[in-house]
Amino acid sequence: MLYALLSPAKKLDFKPIPDLIDQLGIKPTQPALLKDATIIVDRAKELSREQIKRLMDISPKLAELNYARFQSFDPTNRSDTKPAFFAFAGDVYVGLNAHTLEKADVAFAQRHIGIISGLYGLLRPLDAIQPYRLEMGSRLETSGGADLYAFWRDRLTTHVNAVGAKLKSATVVNLASNEYWSAIDERRLKFPVIQPVFKELRAGKAQVISFLAKKARGTMARAIIENRWENPEAMKDFDTDGYRYDPRASDETTWVFCRKAK
Repeated sequence: MLYALLSPAKKLDFKPIPDLIDQLGIKPTQPALLKDATIIVDRAKELSREQIKRLMDISPKLAELNYARFQSFDPTNRSDTKPAFFAFAGDVYVGLNAHTLEKADVAFAQRHIGIISGLYGLLRPLDAIQPYRLEMGSRLETSGGADLYAFWRDRLTTHVNAVGAKLKSATVVNLASNEYWSAIDERRLKFPVIQPVFKELRAGKAQVISFLAKKARGTMARAIIENRWENPEAMKDFDTDGYRYDPRASDETTWVFCRKAK
């Protein structure tokens, strides 16, 4: 069974989706590591607007927005939340296009897709989240250490192992960025890991183009969902948007997919 891990996105979309929720019969779930997230929020609530501005390297306007988000964060609040799959709106989620998945697809994704989060640790697609911005690379000191990596590494690794144990012959598919994947201690994972890499062929050279690679990660996640892929070998058939598996550029754990640049 495959268990694919994605990064979150800074870009959010919290517009209500009542029709889609009714259509898919969505029942939002609670993040598994919400108690740990609350520890981070309580620490973030101690920060001033200026401290948030420096921590996140953002404008005063965004600092004010995120200061207000932390101050109003309430783990029991469900009215201002949205399922993670539909709340994140960056390049990965453009490729994923979760709004067009079928009900059975979303149910499959709930078991086979995880989203690594600087605030929530690890999210399932239907986990209800509140608007936030907190990148994993943020040097927010907590009781767990000097930064979010120190806080999450043991918790995340343990949780991913627990999720994988529920899947038969699990293989972890790393579709996350290095920033987020580094929050997991890969050496302690009890399952094999495959990392797809997406490249564009330009002038005879294969290159990773960041925003295209992000979109392709989301597209790969969608392919896993729609095709119900259980065996990692099936991923080599991925051909969406012109990508093809390149066996010569790949090895046992890094699988390269190339396409001609558009």
